[in-house]
Amino acid sequence: MRAANLELASGKVHFPVFLPDATYGVVRTVDARDLAGIGIEALVMNMFHLTQKPGSSTIQALGGLHQMTGWHRPIITDSGGFQAYSLIRQNARYGSINDKGILFYPEGSSRKFQLTPQKAIQLQMSYGADIVFCLDDCTHVDEDEAAQRLSVERTIAWARLSKAAYLRLAEQKEQMGQQRPLLFAVVQGGGFKEQRKRCADALLEIGFDGFGFGGWPLDGENRLLTEIIAYTRELIPDAFPMHALGIGHPQNLLATYHLGYDLFDSAMPTRDARHGRLYTFTNASGLTGDWFAYQYVDNPRSIRSSQPISQWCDCPCCRDYPLGYLYHLFKQGDPLFMRLCTLHNLRFMVQLTERIREQAAHG
Repeated sequence: MRAANLELASGKVHFPVFLPDATYGVVRTVDARDLAGIGIEALVMNMFHLTQKPGSSTIQALGGLHQMTGWHRPIITDSGGFQAYSLIRQNARYGSINDKGILFYPEGSSRKFQLTPQKAIQLQMSYGADIVFCLDDCTHVDEDEAAQRLSVERTIAWARLSKAAYLRLAEQKEQMGQQRPLLFAVVQGGGFKEQRKRCADALLEIGFDGFGFGGWPLDGENRLLTEIIAYTRELIPDAFPMHALGIGHPQNLLATYHLGYDLFDSAMPTRDARHGRLYTFTNASGLTGDWFAYQYVDNPRSIRSSQPISQWCDCPCCRDYPLGYLYHLFKQGDPLFMRLCTLHNLRFMVQLTERIREQAAHG
């Protein structure tokens, strides 16, 4: 049976849940109080980047991610598999990937850093995350079956090493009276169903608290890979929560929720906000038909508009400021523009998940 929520050490998250990407420990232009005020339940932070900026010793000296950022609700840390793919696979000067893990050069340094599966778990748990991810070998869906097979072999091998390291560290936490984080693994295999099944079966045998969809979720035309995303979910029993990693476009989130996924994250809503592309509902409560639209702040029709971005939004921006004022801030290049618009798009994502829950509750 599909769960309605997930209990974590730092609180409960309700499904579906959208998690803004706080890659370096911050959602750009807003703070923890801003995020809590609009109903954000959890954040995703990136271990691969945090090890470089501000660095593991600094994070630990500041008391872990929750204390450092002032965010006391759940935090999920990503292991860095996708970042390795996007950086190293596209430019070898950043490092390399082998059976032992990821070898990379931190920005501005000539010193190599070896990220092993065990080290990835150790760092995430030392940061105090509520959900930690195994290191995985990410691929692009267009890569051939040989590349996907190698990715699956590595992902399974790294998952075994991650689980062993996790169990040792979890026991230490419990001895200290601390609640252990949950451990998620990532199902790889690209567009090949046989490889997806092989990966999922092996990960289920090892045993994890939840799973993520691995690999880039869009095709070359930026269309959602619905068939392989749905098939991957079918491989994992409903009792396990499933994270649609990197999926955050509103229409893709809704579609993927209906395929059985529970957790979503993306930098898209906040990036769009900073560039003046704002999300709006076209009606008061529904999610059928053309329920979603963009509002572009730099549209000349906005200059003297006394209306909010959306009449159905209760974010601080829509509550207190007319669209014409946002146009003025945008043209001035004032940082307040980015803060207000970021709050709006994130509040939209929260409202979207609330609408989905309401729709599900009424069948």
